[in-house]
Amino acid sequence: MSYNCCILVLLKDREIKMTHTKVLTLEVPDSLDMDSHDLAMLVATRLYEQGKLTLGQAAELAGISKRTFTELLGRYGVSVFNYSATDLQKDVVNA
Repeated sequence: MSYNCCILVLLKDREIKMTHTKVLTLEVPDSLDMDSHDLAMLVATRLYEQGKLTLGQAAELAGISKRTFTELLGRYGVSVFNYSATDLQKDVVNA
């Protein structure tokens, strides 16, 4: 199965307008049973986890609201609190 998707994504009937986008063509084996939304979520959650996108940007990439994206992060093994343990400890000490 081959998917054409824009990394800052064009999904079937929804166009997300962001500047400076890159178009990727992904060939995904049929055995993965993933649709374009699943792929968009996977990319968005990983980019959010790595700190490359804000929560809002990642939600927009996935084509969903920030609230829905936040609620779905756990399914992808990503914490909504995008802090390392060290950063969190520093914040607690400085509070």
